Amino acid sequence: MDRWYKKWQGIGLLILATIFLALVFTALFYVSDIVKASLKNNHQENQNKINRLISGEEDANYWMGSADPKVTIVEFGDYSCPYCQDFFPKIREIGLKYKKDVKIIFRDYPVVNDYAANLALGARCAGEQGLFWLMHDKLFLNQGITGKEEILELAKQAGANEDKFVHCFDNKTYLREIERDLSDGNALDIPGTPTIFVNGERFSGNVPYDYLIQVINQKISE
Repeated sequence: MDRWYKKWQGIGLLILATIFLALVFTALFYVSDIVKASLKNNHQENQNKINRLISGEEDANYWMGSADPKVTIVEFGDYSCPYCQDFFPKIREIGLKYKKDVKIIFRDYPVVNDYAANLALGARCAGEQGLFWLMHDKLFLNQGITGKEEILELAKQAGANEDKFVHCFDNKTYLREIERDLSDGNALDIPGTPTIFVNGERFSGNVPYDYLIQVINQKISE
């Protein structure tokens, strides 16, 4: 009787140990899944934050191209930056070449000198009258201007109403939007201008046109 009892006692302990280990492994897998899900959620939240920083507020920035794009290009640029001056014809050409597939957003990152913010303000004040891209191009083509009167003259050449433009410029109507672009650029740790994001992928400097075309074609086909 004693042997029988000890035999079944041992079997019972073995069963309990097996159940315990099964519960432990189940708990470990459960915790592992929770950790993985948490990491995934954190990664997605970080990516969403980065995407918001890249694109900014939709109504605050000027864009051209497709309203339903396969590829979105966001440029952080400075009208007084010589590399941006060399780069802007490439972006304009891409805008024309891929107008059905690509959306191009321009954001201000005026860091090269003290008057860069005034140039950005001039472009936005012209934009208030529907002349942003024309003024954008004129500022790059006439790089070197610094004063209000010179900026005003370009705006008038672009077709802006002088009184409306001066009112906007003197009141720094869009300074907050420019500062927000600058803040987002700093949060993204932008190394300089031009810096572009192609569907979130960063490229800095005067990127060769042919290389950009390869990148865009690849993104379109994905």
